[in-house]
Amino acid sequence: MNSRERVMRAFKRIDGLPDRVPLQFDLCRRLTDHFAEELGIPADYTVSYYEDLTYRISANDIRTQLGSDCIVVGGSVSPEFVPLFITDNISTNEFGMHMKPTPLYMEVVKCPLDYVESVEEIDAYCFPDPYASGRFEKAKRDIERFGSSYFVIGDVEISLFEMAWHLLGLEKYLVDMFCEEPWIEKINDKVENWTTGLALQLIEAGVDAIWLGEDLGSQTSTLISPDMWRNLFKPRYARMIEKMRAVKPDLIIIMHSDGAVAPLLEDFIELGIDVYNPIQPNVPGSDPQELKDKYGDKICFFGGIDQQELLPSGDLDRIRAEIERRVKILGAGGGYLLAPAHILQADVDPETVKAIIEFSNGGYHVNTEP
Repeated sequence: MNSRERVMRAFKRIDGLPDRVPLQFDLCRRLTDHFAEELGIPADYTVSYYEDLTYRISANDIRTQLGSDCIVVGGSVSPEFVPLFITDNISTNEFGMHMKPTPLYMEVVKCPLDYVESVEEIDAYCFPDPYASGRFEKAKRDIERFGSSYFVIGDVEISLFEMAWHLLGLEKYLVDMFCEEPWIEKINDKVENWTTGLALQLIEAGVDAIWLGEDLGSQTSTLISPDMWRNLFKPRYARMIEKMRAVKPDLIIIMHSDGAVAPLLEDFIELGIDVYNPIQPNVPGSDPQELKDKYGDKICFFGGIDQQELLPSGDLDRIRAEIERRVKILGAGGGYLLAPAHILQADVDPETVKAIIEFSNGGYHVNTEP
C-alpha cells in the first residue's frame, strides 16, 4: 500500500482500512535546513504569496523521505514581482503588506488598506493576479514527481477572513465589519475571487485535496460570533466549494482553523467539507472521543498532536502516549490523518521529530522511494 492509497483509505475514498494511520507534517525553516543537511538534500523553498505559507508548500523531497504520506503544494509569489524595501529589514509583498522577519515568521507591520473609508478606494487597489504566469511552476513539478505515490494537498489557506483582515488590519476590519461598512463586502469579494482562482488552478494541476481555512478561534472561543461567520463567510465558502467540485467532483475539501471552533463544525459538514484540521488540543470542544462520537461518521480529522507544549517539551513517553491515544480514538474505523496541530516549530528538537515519525509509522526510516 503506497502513501496515496493509505490516505485515500483513511479519508474513506477507497474501500477498506489503511494499513496504519497515515502521517503528515510541516517543518519550519530551522528544521528544514537541519534535515536538508542530514539527508544531503537541498532545502527547496517555494516562497508563497503570503510568506507564512512558505513552510506548508516547501521541501516535499525532505518530508517524503522522512516519512510523510502527503505532499503539500501551493501558489508561489509571482516571478514578475519585485519587492520594495522600506528599510533594511522591512519589505513589501505582492499585496503591499510591509513584512518584517522574526525568529519564526514574517510579521505584517503595516497593512496596505489601513486607510480605507470608501468602496472607491477598494476598487482602486490593485489586487494580485491569481493567474500570474509561473505561480504554479513548482506545484506542477512536485505533482508530477510525487502525485502517483503520495497524497497531494493543494494549499489555499488564509482563504477569506484572515486574508481580508491582513489587508485592512484586524482591529479596523472587525470594527468596520460590525459597523456594516460597505467596503467590507467589496474586499471580501476580491479575496474570494483570489482564493477561488488559486484553488481552480491547483485542481487542474492534479491535487487530491484543497486545504481551505484560516484561524477563526482563540484559546477560548471563536473570534467572531458563529452567526456572523454564517452570515458573512459561509455563503462564500459554499460558492467556492461548488465551483471547485464542478471541476473535480471527487475533490477532498479540508478546512483549517486553529482555536476553539467546535461551534462551526456542523456548518463545515453542511458545506460538504470532508476533513477538519488541525483539531487544536487544549481548547474547548477538542476532546478527541467527543469529536469522534459526535462527528466521526460525518467528517474526517487531520492533526491533533499538541505543538504548544507537548512537542517542545521533548518528553518522548508523553508524546508516544498521546500519539497512541489519538490513533486509537480518531483512527478507529478510519477517518484520521495524524499530524502536529501546527507547523513543527524551531522549539522542537530534530530528535523529537524523528520520534514522532517512529511512533506514528512503526519505525523512523529514510524513505528511498521516488
